[in-house]
Amino acid sequence: MSEKPAGDGVWWWARRRSAVLDVGLAAASGLECAVGAYGLVRDRLHWGMPVTVVCVVLGALAGASLVVRRRWPVVPVVVALVFVPGFFGVMLLVVSLYTLAATWEWPSRRARVVVLSAVATVETFGMVLLAMTAPAKAPPAEPLPPTWVFVVIAAFVAVGMAVAPMVTGLYVGARRRLVESLKDRAQGLETELTLLAEQARERAWRARVEERTRIAREMHDVVAHRVSLMVVHAAAVERIVPKDPARAQQSAQLIGETGRQALDELREILGVLRMTEPQEQVEAPVGGLGELPELVEQSRVAGMAVSLTVSGERRAYVAEAEQTAYRVVQEGLTNAHKYAGGARVSVLLAYVPNGVRVSVVNECPGGAAVPVALPSGGNGLVGMRERVVALGGAFHAGPEDDGGFRVEAVLPSRLRRAGAPPS
Repeated sequence: MSEKPAGDGVWWWARRRSAVLDVGLAAASGLECAVGAYGLVRDRLHWGMPVTVVCVVLGALAGASLVVRRRWPVVPVVVALVFVPGFFGVMLLVVSLYTLAATWEWPSRRARVVVLSAVATVETFGMVLLAMTAPAKAPPAEPLPPTWVFVVIAAFVAVGMAVAPMVTGLYVGARRRLVESLKDRAQGLETELTLLAEQARERAWRARVEERTRIAREMHDVVAHRVSLMVVHAAAVERIVPKDPARAQQSAQLIGETGRQALDELREILGVLRMTEPQEQVEAPVGGLGELPELVEQSRVAGMAVSLTVSGERRAYVAEAEQTAYRVVQEGLTNAHKYAGGARVSVLLAYVPNGVRVSVVNECPGGAAVPVALPSGGNGLVGMRERVVALGGAFHAGPEDDGGFRVEAVLPSRLRRAGAPPS
């Protein structure tokens, strides 16, 4: 038997009302058995009063065995099988058989339940048949019905007293176990739903973090390069205004053009952020590999000694790959503006068999060259590495042996645009 669940019960009863019910059934059954024992011993057998008292007490105790029907269900059944042949203990038999079938584990104890119920059925059948066919002291006034009639009646009585309680108990026990199983399953589903909700919240949090990181990366790419160029041009304007007003005017125009480009890209990013309808992730449109010459020219106009070398057979790549390569070159040029002012810079775009390689290498700044003091958040190269690695490429950024600095990325050939002919 399973352990008693926690509650307001006492002893082996889960609830106090169960204890009250069992005590009431035990009292009623004890009274029935005591009356039946008195009738058998005193009225039929005509035994003396001392024996009658003993039998009445035993009958009352037998009926009272129902008080332990939930803890030891087999005990009242065995007691009933002992006393039923004495033509009393019907309530004890019915209730105990019902309890046995309802509370015992099925089918782990199938054999015990079947054997006890079969014994009770046979014993009840024999008791009833014997009572109806026993010879009477006086001859009956009317002829008795055939014997098979008594057999049928005895069978019906046996089924009603033994089989019906057993079947009812099996049904109630199975239904109870089904309800408990459904409750356990519901609790399991509730726990699973809770875990799924927590996982969904965690995924949503991660998605928000990734989206914030992506937006911050885009903002950095736009602001860092464009504003760096504007600062470089502004510094040049400050130096050459007294000497060359025409060139200063040209630099001022470049500052305005660069600022407008930065504003346009920022508007594109903010437009993506304002979208309310669910759409696929949209990247702010930026240049591809075909626009690297224009990017390099902007830095050259700003006073940087920069050269662009393109090698290999031109092939088109998916938009995300071309944008990433463009951003790598843009970040390399921005770093050169910040930390290597006046140094020569080489930009390489190479279409190799295993993909496309872009690199920005600046020489060690020296002589009279003074780097322009530009602020840095230290996140540009980190963002570039994240972009390239996310596409399955390789990224490297670090100093060279001669004191220069190299920013390089290789994107795999699987990112080529399907069906695109060589350019």
